[in-house]
Amino acid sequence: MKRILIVFVALFISQINFAKDNEWGKTGHRTTGEIAQAHLSRRAQKAINKLLNGHSLAFVANHGDDIKSDPAYRKYSSWHYVNIDPEATAYDPETASEDGDLIMGIRKCIDVLKDKNSSKEDKQFHLKMLVHFVGDLHQPFHIGHASDLGGNRIDVKWFGKKTNIHSVWDSKMIDSYQMSYTELAENRDELSKIQVKAIQDGDLLDWVYESRDLAEQLYKSVEEDDDLSYAYMYEWFPTVRLQLQKGGIRLAKILNEIY
Repeated sequence: MKRILIVFVALFISQINFAKDNEWGKTGHRTTGEIAQAHLSRRAQKAINKLLNGHSLAFVANHGDDIKSDPAYRKYSSWHYVNIDPEATAYDPETASEDGDLIMGIRKCIDVLKDKNSSKEDKQFHLKMLVHFVGDLHQPFHIGHASDLGGNRIDVKWFGKKTNIHSVWDSKMIDSYQMSYTELAENRDELSKIQVKAIQDGDLLDWVYESRDLAEQLYKSVEEDDDLSYAYMYEWFPTVRLQLQKGGIRLAKILNEIY
């Protein structure tokens, strides 16, 4: 009995670590949801409030990661990322996993939310997933190389502690900044209507290519076993904040168009 308990605890811890190392950080996702909430139209606000029973986009933003430990939702694992060959000129859906990828996941969520015949339960689930996936889209290593699992195999140190570059961008920089999601959202950069429109311009694939281009810059910014700390934070955290803001603005655009 004691042996079974030890095995169970080990498996439980491994699941926690897996989820922790493969997400745009809980704070990051909530920040994107909070920013999106501020850009919703009144009609979208009303519809979403009714669908989520009064809960905010920030409240449901981590649902996509929260369900990872449940085998029933394993088929959605590949929806958190998309790998595009650096030499490819365009996205090729034929290269996606059998279960799909981030682009297919976002499109599926939008289709379900637009479908008048979808049940409330389905709409709730896919809205929560959409909030999460649009956040993932703006974490550049979620559009990284398949060969290194989006930077998960590029080992670095963060203030002397072993990690990988994917995790640095997922959560390490945000956690080091020590602001809550509400503080990050409230202290987002002030943008003019023209600047907001510029961020909203384009479509899903345009935003994917933008994140891929950023990922390519980041691959060049680091080498295996680099010990990253204040200098890296100073150089790249403004980009993290901008990506969180772009994610929120673009999520709001999608939702405003749906409703």
